[in-house]
Amino acid sequence: MKRASIKDIAKIAGVSVATVSYVLNRKEGSRISEATKKKILDVAETINYIPNKIAKSLKTNKSKLIGLIVADISNDFYSHIARNIEDEAMKLGYTLLIGSSDENPEKFRKLTELFSEQQVDGMIVAPVVDSDDAIRKLIKEEYPIITVDRYLKNVAIPGVMINNAEISEYICEFLIEKNFEEIIYVGYDTKLQHLLDRQEGFDRQIASSTIHHKKVLIGIHNIAKDIDTELAKSLKKISRSTAIYFSSNKLAVAGLSYLNKNNIRVPQDISVIAFDETEAYKLFPTEIDYVQQPLAEMAQESVKLLDAQINKYIPNGKKVSFSAKLIRKNSVK
Repeated sequence: MKRASIKDIAKIAGVSVATVSYVLNRKEGSRISEATKKKILDVAETINYIPNKIAKSLKTNKSKLIGLIVADISNDFYSHIARNIEDEAMKLGYTLLIGSSDENPEKFRKLTELFSEQQVDGMIVAPVVDSDDAIRKLIKEEYPIITVDRYLKNVAIPGVMINNAEISEYICEFLIEKNFEEIIYVGYDTKLQHLLDRQEGFDRQIASSTIHHKKVLIGIHNIAKDIDTELAKSLKKISRSTAIYFSSNKLAVAGLSYLNKNNIRVPQDISVIAFDETEAYKLFPTEIDYVQQPLAEMAQESVKLLDAQINKYIPNGKKVSFSAKLIRKNSVK
């Protein structure tokens, strides 16, 4: 016979998994009514719920588990920052549970529920488009949660990010000073705020220049196909000295593949700068100039902020921004 779970209690009681977790673990400070608490405890008794061994043995009402939800674990940025977060979490005695939302809000929501059921002490998340409600639900239940890399513009929770707008302004200024006749920005057609910040930084800087420029926006789910189509239109005839700024490593790899297939040489025919590093750059004949994010520092601060929130040391809304930097290689003339 299948053992009763927190999810079963939540379904019968008509509440969220996180609410059940709070009641069963007797966490302080939640705004859960006495009636709801009684209902949950009655359901748990009725279906003979048995807490897992970890929760049962804890005297501090802490599992020493934290959940990490990344947007795409196959992306070098997220796999590397996950490893760094895991290392930092272990220093504080936490074990890390990792899930990948694949830019899907429904999968993101299910992961938050799964981690709640696993009784994690808190979560570090990279929000996806339309994940606001899932995050607000956790906030309402006073669940410790912070964002990493990305952030929600209208939701005040602690987070760690980089200076996306400022570094894009710097990249654009750098390319302008190189006296290119044309600069092409390749970004995403998205509502994700951190990516919009990169685009807005570029827009601000290029607005003060007379250099010819284009903006190519790619769908987030069909990158390879869309980028081939858009670059074919933008690069029909390279009659002027041109530089491309790819605003993510996935866009850069897809774009470089297009250039390679079409015998467009970097930097002889066209110059390239990419946001974020990736091992995939090594597959191309030229070392790529890229924007480096301080992964170790971001991971350390993420775990520090979450641990502080778990232990009630910091107020909601605290955000920490780190500075990214351009790493020069050989892809810009």
